[in-house]
Amino acid sequence: MFRSYEVILLLEKSRAYGRALFQGVMQYARIHGSWRFHTEPEFYHTHKPQTVEWIRKLSANGVIAHVADLGLIKHIAHLGVPMVISSMKRAKVAPHVVVTDNDAIGRMAADYFLGRGFRCFAYCGFEEMYWSKQRGKSFCRKVTEAGGKMHVYRPPMRRKKPWTEENEWSPLVHWLRSLPRPTALLACNDDRGRQVLAACETPELKVPNDIAILGVDNDEFICETTYPKLSSITLNAEAAGYNAASLLGQLMMDQANCQPQNQIVVSPLSIVERASSSILAMEDREVAAALRFIREHPRELIQVDDVADRVGLSRRALQQRFHHILGHSVHDEVKRTRVDQMAYMLISTNLSIREIARFFQYDEVRNISRYFRQQTGLTPSQYRKKYGIRCPNVPGSEHTPRTGV
Repeated sequence: MFRSYEVILLLEKSRAYGRALFQGVMQYARIHGSWRFHTEPEFYHTHKPQTVEWIRKLSANGVIAHVADLGLIKHIAHLGVPMVISSMKRAKVAPHVVVTDNDAIGRMAADYFLGRGFRCFAYCGFEEMYWSKQRGKSFCRKVTEAGGKMHVYRPPMRRKKPWTEENEWSPLVHWLRSLPRPTALLACNDDRGRQVLAACETPELKVPNDIAILGVDNDEFICETTYPKLSSITLNAEAAGYNAASLLGQLMMDQANCQPQNQIVVSPLSIVERASSSILAMEDREVAAALRFIREHPRELIQVDDVADRVGLSRRALQQRFHHILGHSVHDEVKRTRVDQMAYMLISTNLSIREIARFFQYDEVRNISRYFRQQTGLTPSQYRKKYGIRCPNVPGSEHTPRTGV
């Protein structure tokens, strides 16, 4: 019989990241325990004293929170109950934390744009946000190492005037107009991506032809309502919420025997490509056609000769031009495309690994396992366990993470 626990949830639900954490926590609680949740009234978000008073009045057994205020975190710690903190400032704010791999986010964005033939790049973030700085540094580093030219947006000095989108509008538009074309731009998150898209709504700029734009978080409320629709990196925040709840459950049941420190990592999973970045920025039409052919047939066992025949080039000529423009072979592109699609199916469907193997035309599971592990370092089952939500096949437990490639 499940023991009932009182759990405080301080999760910001107006953004995709907080909602995903919340959904993961709920998924765990539905399956593994009888928990009663206390969620903060919305108006408390701007009144720290009321929030502190609210949590003090509750007889809670544990806390899961996504907060940036170190003072509030200290107040939570004074409750003397287990807590798992997703902090927006630094990792070492509590013994048990949820952290985002911002370096991996920057690298994924760079790989995506480099693979589409871009040579000019830009980053637009929020200078006061540490996570934005980390993503920007990682993106710039990977682009520069690959020989790309980098441009970083520096917002105007605020001085006495408070920051608003209106204050920043003119400098942002001016900066975007100054970029070479085509340019691949990473926005630190989807909110910033929406602002950049709006600033591109001028006769001089076309998205994605002049500027291809990629956001982070895959907040569908934002990405599906912009024009053009915003491409974005999706994160495994929902799985992190599930794992945070699992950790809290262990702490509440037997705090003494749990590890002194635990770190749950939110990793980038894949890129949901929409119209804002759907372009191949290369003058070589045959290489562009080869990329389109490969990406439109991820389930097929394509050989290099198949691609060469499709675009009307010799195998040698295609290989040489591929290496010159993209820095890797045709075979490497085929493998990466197939593995991306396999990874998507592992975390976004309830299909068995055997069924996924058949989808990709493998006769045996061991064949797809060997192929997938060569590219990712993990077997399909290990990848699903690490990045998906671990739900048993019981009624009401089916879950499909919203990811894509």
